[in-house]
Amino acid sequence: MSTTTKQTGRRNVELMLAEDIPTLGKQGEIVQVRPGYARNFLLPQGLATVATAHNKMMVEKHRARIAEIAKKKLQELRKLADIVGKYSVTIEAHANEEGHLYGSIGAPEISKQLKTAGFDITPDMVRLDGPLKELAMYTVKIRLHEEVETECKVWVVPTATK
Repeated sequence: MSTTTKQTGRRNVELMLAEDIPTLGKQGEIVQVRPGYARNFLLPQGLATVATAHNKMMVEKHRARIAEIAKKKLQELRKLADIVGKYSVTIEAHANEEGHLYGSIGAPEISKQLKTAGFDITPDMVRLDGPLKELAMYTVKIRLHEEVETECKVWVVPTATK
C-alpha cells in the first residue's frame, strides 16, 4: 500500500515496524517511509514488514495477549506487596555501646533476608535514602513495579555475644 504525500509528490510506503527503531517508532506502529529506505534497509534487516490487514490484525492480537499477561503480573505483584508490607526483617549487626554500627546495612542485606523468607526481592527493588548505620527500626520502601510499591519494617539489632 502506498500513499502520496502533499509536499513532494513522491510516493511513500506504509510499513509496520517489527522492532523498536528510535528514530522511527515502536514495534507494531504503522509508519510512512520512502521506498528506498524500506527496500534497502528496513525490509532486508527484518526491522519492518508490509502493513497488510492480516499483519495489523496479528499485531492487535499480540498486543491484547501482552496486555493480559501484564495485567495478571500486576495483580500478582500487588498480592506480593500486601504480604511483604506485613512482614518485618531482622538483621543482626555489630555495633558499639551507643548503637552505631561498625559497618552499614544496605539493600543487598535486606534483599537477602527477604529472599531467605521466600520473597523474590532483588536489591534494586529496595529503596533506601542511604545505608542504615544505627541500631533501630526502619521503614524501608520496596518498589516491585512502577505502579506497585510497599513498605517493610527492618529491625537492625545487635549481634548476640556468647
